Amino acid sequence: MQSTCGRGLLLSLAVVAAAVLAARLMGWWGPRAVFRLFIPEELARYRGRPGDPGLYLALLGRVYDVSSGRRHYEPGAHYSGFAGRDASRAFVTGDYTEAGLVDDVIDLSFSEMLILQNWLLFYEKNYVFVGRVIGRFYGEDGQPTPELIQVEAMMVKGLEANKREQKEKQKFPPCNAEWSATKGSRFWCSQKSGGVSRDWIGVPRKLYKPGAKEPRCVCVRTTGPPSDQLPDNPTHTNRGDLDDPNLGEYTGCPPLAITCSFPL
Repeated sequence: MQSTCGRGLLLSLAVVAAAVLAARLMGWWGPRAVFRLFIPEELARYRGRPGDPGLYLALLGRVYDVSSGRRHYEPGAHYSGFAGRDASRAFVTGDYTEAGLVDDVIDLSFSEMLILQNWLLFYEKNYVFVGRVIGRFYGEDGQPTPELIQVEAMMVKGLEANKREQKEKQKFPPCNAEWSATKGSRFWCSQKSGGVSRDWIGVPRKLYKPGAKEPRCVCVRTTGPPSDQLPDNPTHTNRGDLDDPNLGEYTGCPPLAITCSFPL
């Protein structure tokens, strides 16, 4: 019971965190009491050079004054390419060439959109919002464009996908693994394997997922009811999650062993 309640609490916190982040995300696109609209050519003057009016950068069309972090963004600094423009794509790709310092992010994955969201959190927390860039993400009226709305939707879907991944990780924590040229491979489970602390150890199993080229090793609970069993169903086989249809045993490894070794 304690384990079930603990997992329920973790999942509830994950749901709340996702909802809070989504709400904050929605708020970023909403109207601000006072903000300035820039055209790209105007923003390009804010690169921190002698005679420039300031040191700004934009992320998803939102302009921040990064003067307090001048040593990171001024001419010659490591991130100087971000100054005076919207280089949203490079925050994910790490491509700091002129071809990579662009604002086109529509083809990024859900997980990559979450990286952008984390950068937004960083700039909202550490720097001053000063305005919006007219172009890909905001119109001449300062309101979000259809492309920005699509990016926002992808971020929310990314949060939902991340929530599902965390739920699965609680159910099937990754195995510990090691390999050596002399001993071969070894997979094993512990109460902290996969970075998931729990009151059970589990046994190694192969987890097959649609679209994945290879199964991965996870630790599976061997006693109690299945994780997805309804609370009001008192009958179960006391096999934990061993009967999940997406699992497979490792050939040559005892079914209830917590360690599976495969010598060369």
